Amino acid sequence: MPEHADHPYTVAVLGATGYIGGRLVPRLLERGYRVRAIARSAYKLQCRPWGQHKNLEIAAADVLDRSSLKKALTGVRVAYYLVHSMQPDQSDFAEADRSAAQNMAELAEELGLERILYLGGLGNETDPELSHHLRSRIETGHILKRGRVPVTCFRAAMILGSGSASFEIMRYLVDRLPIMLTPSWVRTLSQPIAVRDVLGYLEGALECPETTGQTYDIGGPDVLSYEEIFHIYAKEAGLHKRLIIPVPFFSPTLSSLWIHIITPVPASLARPLAKGLRSTVVCEDNRIRELLPRQLLTVQQAIHFALERIRQHRVESCWMDAGELQPPEWISCGDAHYAGGTILESNHRVRLACAPENVWKTVKSIGGERGWYYGEFLWKLRGIADRLIGGVGLRRGRRDPEDLLPGDVLDFWRVTVVEENSRLQLLAEMKLPGEAMLQFSITPQIDGNTELSQIARFLPRGLWGMIYWYSLYPLHGWLFSGMLGKIAELTGCEILSGPESFTQSASMCTLPFVPETQQHEQPQTQPLKGER
Repeated sequence: MPEHADHPYTVAVLGATGYIGGRLVPRLLERGYRVRAIARSAYKLQCRPWGQHKNLEIAAADVLDRSSLKKALTGVRVAYYLVHSMQPDQSDFAEADRSAAQNMAELAEELGLERILYLGGLGNETDPELSHHLRSRIETGHILKRGRVPVTCFRAAMILGSGSASFEIMRYLVDRLPIMLTPSWVRTLSQPIAVRDVLGYLEGALECPETTGQTYDIGGPDVLSYEEIFHIYAKEAGLHKRLIIPVPFFSPTLSSLWIHIITPVPASLARPLAKGLRSTVVCEDNRIRELLPRQLLTVQQAIHFALERIRQHRVESCWMDAGELQPPEWISCGDAHYAGGTILESNHRVRLACAPENVWKTVKSIGGERGWYYGEFLWKLRGIADRLIGGVGLRRGRRDPEDLLPGDVLDFWRVTVVEENSRLQLLAEMKLPGEAMLQFSITPQIDGNTELSQIARFLPRGLWGMIYWYSLYPLHGWLFSGMLGKIAELTGCEILSGPESFTQSASMCTLPFVPETQQHEQPQTQPLKGER
C-alpha cells in the first residue's frame, strides 16, 4: 500500500515486540501514521526492519510501572493495547493483567487520550467452563472500559498465521503425528481468523469513528471443529490424512504436557491455551463486517498463506518474540563480587587468513536447521533432556536461516547482541542450575588476518551449579573446541593457528551493547512477558 499523507497525531502501540504488535506497527507506518512503538526493550525495536522509519518513535516502558508508562503515553491521542502476561515465568497472569489494564485506563484518562483499541479473546462469559485465560482476556477489556476513555474491543478466537502460538501447536502436532489420540475438545466448534484479517480490522477501526466505544467479535467465514481444521492443514501441507481418535482421558494438564513434548510451545503456555479449547468460540455479533467490509480469508487460504511464509522464511513476527531484552550484568567482565558470584569460563580462539566479513557469514548462520556444526548428537540429546524437564529444548529453531536480530530465539538460546562482522552474543534459556552465555567475537588483526574467539560463561547457582559445570567441563572443552574448528573450516579461510584454549583477561572483556536511548533510563519493575 502506498504511503498516505502524514496523519496529524501520534498513535501508540503497546506491545510492539509481540506477535500482533510487531506486524501492526509497520502497517500503520505504511499508512502514513506517526507511530510510537512501546515495549520494554527499545533495542529490539530499533533493530527491526522498520526500526529507523522517519515516522517512528520508540519508547521503553513497562505497563506495570506507572511512571514509565505515563512518560511513554504523553502526547499520544490513540493507543493500541496489545499486552498480556500469559508467559511461562508469570505465576499469576490474570492478576498481572488486571494491574496493567488498571494502569492503562487511569493514565489514558489522566493524559487525555481520545481512544484505546484492544484485542482480546472470544468467549461466552456465562460459560462455567470458560478457561482462566479467556476469562482474563475478557476481564481486561472490562477494566479498560471502566475508564472515561472510549475503548474499541475486538474479540478473536484462534488466529491463523505463521508464527502464532495456536498455529505452531497445530503445525507440529499434525506434521509429527499421523495418528492422533486427542481430547474430546478436538470436536469443539471454533471460528478462526487469519492474522491479516485481524490486522485489517485493527487498522480499519482507526479510521472508522463509528467503532469507538464498541465491542466486536471478529472471525473468518468458516465455523469448524478443530478436527476439521487439522485435516485442512494436513491437506495444505501435503501430508496424508491424519487419523484422529478422540479419547476421554486427556485432561488439559495431560494435553499441555503432550503439546510440550511434541511442539516448541512450553507446557506452561500450552496449558491455558488447551483449557480454552474446551469452549465453543463462535462470533455472535457480525456488525463489524458491515462497518469494515473485507474479503475474509477461509481457513484453507489462511493456512496456505501461513505455510508459504514459513517456506519462504518470511515470518514477520512470532509468539516467541515478546519479552524484555536485558542481558544480566554478570555476562560482562567485571569482578566476581559485583557480578554476584564466581563466573566460570571455557574460552577458545582460532586465527584465520581472511577478512571479518568472511567469518561472520558462518557464525551468524549457526543453529536452527544448520545445527551447531559439531557434536550434533550431543546438542540434540541436550535439547531432548531439556524438553523432558520442562525446558524449551532445541525445537524452537530460528526465525530466519541467514538473518539474526537482537531478541530472536535461536534454539534454546536468546540473541542478546548482534554486531555485524564483530560479535554475536547468546543467553541460555534451557533449564540450568545457573545462567549461561555463549559469545562469538571476530577481531581484525594488524597483519590483515582475523581472530575468531568463542567465550562460554556460566554463573552457577549453588553447589549443584558447581557440580554441573565441573562434571561437564572436559566435555565442554571438547565440544566448544570442535565447534570453533568446524566454524573455521566452513568459512573456507586458511586456519593459521588454533583452535586453542585461552584465559580472558579483564582488559579483553567487552560490555554488552546498550543503545544510547536506553543508557539513562530508570530501572524498571519486573515486566510483563507477553505481548500480543
